[in-house]
Amino acid sequence: MANGPTKKELLLKAAKELFSEHGYSETTFKKISDRAGVALGLLTHHFGNKEKLFLTAGLDVLHELILTIKTNLQGVPNGLEAVRIFANTYFDFARNPRQDFMVLVRCSPFSDLKTTEDKEFMIRTFSELYDVLRDCVELGVKDGTIRPVDPQRASVVVFCNLVGGIRHGLLTPYGDENLFDDIVEFVIYGLKAR
Repeated sequence: MANGPTKKELLLKAAKELFSEHGYSETTFKKISDRAGVALGLLTHHFGNKEKLFLTAGLDVLHELILTIKTNLQGVPNGLEAVRIFANTYFDFARNPRQDFMVLVRCSPFSDLKTTEDKEFMIRTFSELYDVLRDCVELGVKDGTIRPVDPQRASVVVFCNLVGGIRHGLLTPYGDENLFDDIVEFVIYGLKAR
């Protein structure tokens, strides 16, 4: 017989869902406990306080995103296609409600984390996404599929387009069903060797 999720895992999943749906201020330990079906006291036992739980929830989603991108990049034929796969994976992950991606929108290095230590840790962790993207761009410059650009600077510009696209597409009424595909094509066109 297979074991189900632990109480800690149930609490973390409920926290990701609620932070994603309602944000930090509207999510309470009681709501998390009720959704998880787990005793309220276990939240403090496992996570300490709400800010630490918020950080844990965001990092959990971020690690899953990084793992998904790295998995999808395996066997990529060239750097330009690697950038396309990175961008499409990022958008697909963000639109999948099971991934609780909105926690990342609300829990980024630029969110209202109160402690410098946590913010610096978030920045270091988020930089893993830049590192993966930079490696894709660097590969494309080396294999000739991407025009000569500085891989670090180009990855920052590309990532800004992706983040802006997510915020525009998920948080405002202005996007349409083609927005994310259009952004990917725009990015690829801008990088492609001529």
